[in-house]
Amino acid sequence: MKNLFDIKGKVVVLTGGCGVLGQCIARYLAEQGAHMVILDMNEEAGKKFEAELSAITPALFLKTNVLEAEVLEQNKKDILARFGTIDVLLNAAGGNMAAANIAPDQTYLDASDDAIRKVVELNLFGTILPTKVFGSVLCEKKEGAIVNFCSESALRPLTRVFGYGCAKSAIASYTKYMATEMAQKFSPKIRVNAIVPGFLITNQNRALLTNPDGSLTARGEDVIRHTPAGRFAEPEELCGTIHYLISEASSFVTGALSVVDGGFDIFSI
Repeated sequence: MKNLFDIKGKVVVLTGGCGVLGQCIARYLAEQGAHMVILDMNEEAGKKFEAELSAITPALFLKTNVLEAEVLEQNKKDILARFGTIDVLLNAAGGNMAAANIAPDQTYLDASDDAIRKVVELNLFGTILPTKVFGSVLCEKKEGAIVNFCSESALRPLTRVFGYGCAKSAIASYTKYMATEMAQKFSPKIRVNAIVPGFLITNQNRALLTNPDGSLTARGEDVIRHTPAGRFAEPEELCGTIHYLISEASSFVTGALSVVDGGFDIFSI
């Protein structure tokens, strides 16, 4: 019987590939035989990571800016020159800024308009532009998979992360819209889905969830109390869902928000 999860030889473009989640996912997919293209702004880290992945699978790092269409277009030319095609796009680039949050002693009136604008631009347009540029290859070949990176904050309005929540809510809507757009106007073999991670400890949220001594902050404790699994997720626990969404195993899945959160979203009291 055919292995529906076989992704050997698929050319996978991963934005934000040098982040904690990006590197974890890239290593896993490389071990499954995918050909990896890592896009990131950190050239030093990117070149080092390219060398690491190249020992496992054909790999390429390209410096990028997901908010600059001209840079992305050059990236596309370089990818096609090396691999000849693109099969999968993982839109992992994104992030938050402290100034776009609302602290417990603040209200929305104190939020920085500029910071909120930057966070929305990075997370939303940092997905829209790569999808337009790299997705055009999928449109030409009439098949492929796109996975956007959503957030628990898109499913329910979490306190404090004002700008980030707005941006990721837009990603949820954009994912569903693009699933229909691709299927009806280009090919039903082009699928657009999103992964919705629960709470993980990353470089961006470490100070929000943990104290310098490693103990949990009040917010960290709130998260664990609200997570039936009773812990934070590990980056590796996203890999199986990503693998599924880019493989033939999910050939009839599009427009889905695949939640990996230990039960956070379904918990109530």
